Amino acid sequence: MKKLVAAVLTGMVNMCLFSQNVVQPPSVNKTDWWGDIDGFLNQQAKITLDLASDALKLNPPALQENLTRKMALLMIDNVLHEEKAQFRPAVQSFYKERIENAIREISASKVNSGALIWKLYNHTFIIKTPSATIGFDIQRGIPGNEDFAFSKELIGNLINVVDILFISHYHNDHADDWVAGAFIAQNKPVITPPGLWEQLPLYAAILHPDRSTDKIHDIYLPHKQLNLKVVACPGHQGADILNNVYLVFTPEGMCFTHTGDQSNADDLKWIDKIGDSYHIDVLMMNSWSYFPESRLAKGFRPRLIIPGHENELNHSIDHREPFWLNYIRLGDDPAYPWIQMAPGEKYHYVAAGK
Repeated sequence: MKKLVAAVLTGMVNMCLFSQNVVQPPSVNKTDWWGDIDGFLNQQAKITLDLASDALKLNPPALQENLTRKMALLMIDNVLHEEKAQFRPAVQSFYKERIENAIREISASKVNSGALIWKLYNHTFIIKTPSATIGFDIQRGIPGNEDFAFSKELIGNLINVVDILFISHYHNDHADDWVAGAFIAQNKPVITPPGLWEQLPLYAAILHPDRSTDKIHDIYLPHKQLNLKVVACPGHQGADILNNVYLVFTPEGMCFTHTGDQSNADDLKWIDKIGDSYHIDVLMMNSWSYFPESRLAKGFRPRLIIPGHENELNHSIDHREPFWLNYIRLGDDPAYPWIQMAPGEKYHYVAAGK
């Protein structure tokens, strides 16, 4: 009986806590916010994010950022570094509108040279070249918060136009078994570290290439009838979590690298030397895995760095990784150029001589 009472009380407490986190959208024409703190903060977030979005449209990603763009990114940081940010309708609408627009662009864009790169939520990247469209860590928003979920229909539209899915590791802000299953249902390859979803039927259909810096795998894309060359580097998050760091080579001769949540000092043994073996065009790195004195950049030696995984709203505020911290971490060394991208933005990368 005591266990039953305890369970009921626990459920009631959880319901109360969740209800406190649900913020109702305000009336559009409301002008008095006295006594409505949540409504006020949501409206302030809406006005701020709308203005930031307008500024970003006029000032897209570039190696040389102007002051307006920097201010817009920091305005986004300020809204998202608030405890209830993921529960605010204004924040949810901001992300959904930007991701929907990006998926429409991905579907419609034609690439004649180089690659178009889209950054979604949160460490999801899409690379579109003349020959193939490549997805990294595609997932559907914030697990456990249905109001911040991207619909299956929306992500299904993305899956329809992406040829291959690379998943870095098992954390659910990177790996989504529904997404993987949808790729497999379309006869599109899914690549993960060994062990991910081992208990599920889809495991047998997933590719698990050897984790080695020395082995180049040929991954066939049935819908495009071509191969991508792939290296699955043996990365880790912490000591024990297998985290594939992918080097993906396209038929156009470009190489794109995605680090997942790479964060293990022992892996610097291979990271320090990886640039000796491969010429990397773009490094999409988790923003906190920079290491002092640009050690990650010195190892990979990419032509361009794009940091990712900023403002992960399920993280605590101290680990939401703001855009402003990228400026400090990555600095302004011309040997390692980088660009800052907000969710939903795209960048046209063209390698010299390719």
